[in-house]
Amino acid sequence: MSLQELSRGGIRLVGVIAIPLLSLAAIAGLVMLTASLPLEQRRELLYLAQDYLPILMFLTLAILLFSGYPVAFILGGVALLFGLIGYFLGVFRLVEFFNFVPRIWGQAAENLVLVAVPTFIFMGVVMERSGIANDLLYCVQVLLKRVPGALALGVTIMGTILAAMTGIIGASVTMMTALALPTMMRQGYSHALSCGTIAASGTLGILIPPSIMLIIMADLLGVSVGNLFMAALLPGLTLAALYLLFVFLTASFKPSMAPPLPPDLLAVPKGQMMPLLWKAFFPPVFLIGLIKCSILFGWAAPSEAGAVGAFGAMLLALFAGRLKYRLLEETCHTSARTIAMVFFIIISATCFAYVYRSLGGDDIVEDLIKAAGLTDWGLLILIMAIVFFLGFFLDWIEITLIVLPVFAPLIAGLDFGDHVSKADIVYWFAILMAVNLQTSFLTPPFGFALFYLKGIAPREIRIESIYKGIIPFVLLQLVGLIVVVLWPDVALWLMHSAYG
Repeated sequence: MSLQELSRGGIRLVGVIAIPLLSLAAIAGLVMLTASLPLEQRRELLYLAQDYLPILMFLTLAILLFSGYPVAFILGGVALLFGLIGYFLGVFRLVEFFNFVPRIWGQAAENLVLVAVPTFIFMGVVMERSGIANDLLYCVQVLLKRVPGALALGVTIMGTILAAMTGIIGASVTMMTALALPTMMRQGYSHALSCGTIAASGTLGILIPPSIMLIIMADLLGVSVGNLFMAALLPGLTLAALYLLFVFLTASFKPSMAPPLPPDLLAVPKGQMMPLLWKAFFPPVFLIGLIKCSILFGWAAPSEAGAVGAFGAMLLALFAGRLKYRLLEETCHTSARTIAMVFFIIISATCFAYVYRSLGGDDIVEDLIKAAGLTDWGLLILIMAIVFFLGFFLDWIEITLIVLPVFAPLIAGLDFGDHVSKADIVYWFAILMAVNLQTSFLTPPFGFALFYLKGIAPREIRIESIYKGIIPFVLLQLVGLIVVVLWPDVALWLMHSAYG
């Protein structure tokens, strides 16, 4: 081991030991300082701290995310830390820590949707380790060789198809990270552009049907799931088109961020083009299409389709002559570590969200609502702003359960004149919410897609590069939101055409 590696290891060890000790010392110092104050000052300080404790909780999370600690440990540690602080301030009881168990086992662990995550992760790792993904991406580059940013465009298209196929952000983002990120890094792509492209295209599955989020929203709003699916399709494809346009323009004006393969590597003789497509392009595309159709047409549940995909990926590796024992062993080890990371994050995020709500985070949102005496348009803008702000800190399930029950009775009574008919307001609002909620997967410090990506990305990928890469895609999502606000037919036209 080199001196430089020993030095880095020592610095990392010091950080691992120092940060918890400093946190405990800070808590002890605050408790001692509070206890030494006069009674009146102590009460005023406690009331002030109670009001701003949820905000301080998120600031702490944002700072610690840059410490280099695993995200799951940070989320769980911050939840425990602020639970103890809340106990000392009298706003959190120690017995509430036992509520973590039913929330983890009753929600995260029993979520049938998450059953599909391990199989899709295994499928992605098999395709990446066996070289099938590299061959597929190479074929996409050959087909798009005259287009700037061919690899990133191919990744965007694949990510959109895969996201729509699964409807599960954890599965699509982790799978695309395993499939595409190593190839993009080897080709010299910008880390920021690579991470942004993968994270953004992978999150489209929460908007493009079949979407779990739309099903839950339809239930909360009491509207038709089929109508909501049709209304979400065009906005989802619009966002995908915006991503493709951004990648194309970036590669055109800044070729250093998305360098093409050398021309000699993209030059395929005409006689070899069709065999290359039959060998490297059509089989994986057929597998992905088969999985997508099985879900769309109701032939299989996402968990069943994921199992078929994992088996199909192994068959492709076998037919390519690459399914060796060593490959299978490495795939199982990598998949197990990745799956453990994903579920550890889910468990820690569940604990974090509980402590946030217990400390009064919901009250902050409700106070903002009550303090605003706005028109119908003003109320709509306020709701969208609150949802966008909450997306920095909560996942879409928490936001949906917080916002929709509060605003659902108000939405049906809004009046936007000739802009949107009364019968369509609820559907239009639901799509606006869905597009807005998609940003919650990308906005730091609590974007789930960023956690998944960082968890399995190579060590060279820094959290700063991930945050830098998602900024333009978040802005594009806001552009998509504005488009649906200004032109409601983007969401409503297909629904009316299909169902009248």
